[in-house]
Amino acid sequence: MLFYIDQLSIIFISLVTFIALIVASFSIKYMKGDTHYKPFFYKLLILVTAIMIMSVSDHLFLFFLMSSLTQIILSQLMIHKSAWAAARASGTLALKNYLLAMGCIGAAFICLSKFTGSMSIQYIVHNGQYSTSFSIALALLFLGVMIQSALWPFHKWLISSMNAPTPVSAMMHAGVINGGGFLLARFAPLYLKEPQLLSVMFVVGIITALIGNLWKLIQNDVKRMLACSTMSQMGFMIAQCGLGLFPAAVAHFCWHGLFKAYLFLKSGGYAHENKISLKYPPKAIKMSLSCALGFLSLYVFSRIADYDFTNLDTTIFVGAIFFISATQLALTVLETISFRTLAIATIFMGLMGLLYAGNILMFEFVLEPLNMKNPQPLNFFHCLAIGLLFSGWLFLLFFNQMNRTKEASLRFSAFYVKMLNLSQPTAATITAHRNDYKYL
Repeated sequence: MLFYIDQLSIIFISLVTFIALIVASFSIKYMKGDTHYKPFFYKLLILVTAIMIMSVSDHLFLFFLMSSLTQIILSQLMIHKSAWAAARASGTLALKNYLLAMGCIGAAFICLSKFTGSMSIQYIVHNGQYSTSFSIALALLFLGVMIQSALWPFHKWLISSMNAPTPVSAMMHAGVINGGGFLLARFAPLYLKEPQLLSVMFVVGIITALIGNLWKLIQNDVKRMLACSTMSQMGFMIAQCGLGLFPAAVAHFCWHGLFKAYLFLKSGGYAHENKISLKYPPKAIKMSLSCALGFLSLYVFSRIADYDFTNLDTTIFVGAIFFISATQLALTVLETISFRTLAIATIFMGLMGLLYAGNILMFEFVLEPLNMKNPQPLNFFHCLAIGLLFSGWLFLLFFNQMNRTKEASLRFSAFYVKMLNLSQPTAATITAHRNDYKYL
């Protein structure tokens, strides 16, 4: 059987189709007057078609073929201006990484087929048995996903891809790069039998998320900031897979895809937006009220989504992330403290918990037949990650704005410059002078 349509494939096809329609509609005017106008749309059509076929493929070879075609076409779209040296360098770097990812995924598929005697993905998922060789095949598959999804340390190609036309960036960051999450979700029942591999997945994901978040804060280029944000979000998505919460990861890549497409397509208007200036560090009363509202939102979420954080499993990590997000949002809502703003914030935070719980419940209900959820027992890495997240958040709130000694300021400046240098794209993908830009 070549094709198999289930809940996961329907979700992914719906996401990609919606984003592709928005991107194509935007591109009609954005690409108007371009000398490669028609070839751009032909390649975009091939890209979307390949993603859709990949989404419903049950045959390993067909899945691999469509996945490879997707990545090759995407690299060609990145080199839209072939006379522009920086664009050629971006596309070539991405293609090299894609070829390496394809090699790892292809080797994993060969091993899985050999061990099970079948080319059917559904047969492999439901009949795979634990063995060292099987674990190696799944590790190879994850390595391919790491490269394809720009996880650390394979992130350089993504940060260097900003020479692509804005519609291509939107399609890549919102749809194509999520293919790694889709691939892991397709083989989720097998990964849930490998707790050690899940721990590796979590560690790689959380390192990528923390680095991407840090780099995002120090960028002065809008598209590069969005690229670092995508790197961070891919890390969080993979970390959720490593927690054994694959439905939450699917929900994450869906909403991230929609939001990131929106951010890229409107990136040209950021310079004209009014920026909200938050007063840091927050006063004690404001911080206390915001924490209380964060706990309120977390309580609503836990009751409706039926997340029992007393079980001491990996759902606690989701609760920690949600609490930080809710409290940070409450700090923004409580710009001025009064009975009116407090009442509005209380209602708003309750609705936030309700909305997120409904979102998680919806995806878990839809994906329940696929057996993609199995929270893991808490281990050292989970606790360390929670501690790092809270420490980093509190540092940004309180200590980053404090007066420092001259020595501390010098060390902070040196760290800032080092992080800024590490977050830069490959030199060949940078256009140093406007005369080097070839627009024909």
